[in-house]
Amino acid sequence: MNVVRHFRRSEMSFSPLRGPLAGEGPPQAGIARLIGPAESGTLGVGIGRFGEPIDWRVPYDEMMVVLEGRFRVILPDRIIEAEPGDVIWVPEGTAFTTEGEDAVICYTLWPVDYHERQARS
Repeated sequence: MNVVRHFRRSEMSFSPLRGPLAGEGPPQAGIARLIGPAESGTLGVGIGRFGEPIDWRVPYDEMMVVLEGRFRVILPDRIIEAEPGDVIWVPEGTAFTTEGEDAVICYTLWPVDYHERQARS
């Protein structure tokens, strides 16, 4: 879809996101997916809110820009402490843990169709 879009923060809808160890407890994060495969054939974009730790292994390249609060990416060999304005790049296949203190980030991922690509592999 080749249409310029404007996403108003007041109109964003956040879906609960739970880490693999969260069980049925309260959501550990919220994600507002803004751009997905329906809008772009290449790039995914969204806004995330983070608090408690969540373990990840990304099947795509991801870049995160911290908008608010404090955001941490915990890697096996170091911890990245990020604040508003900081940018974090995470290459495909990286395992890490995220956590934050009232953290709001904008994330981008490539390729947006990673699910389909994995199914074809």
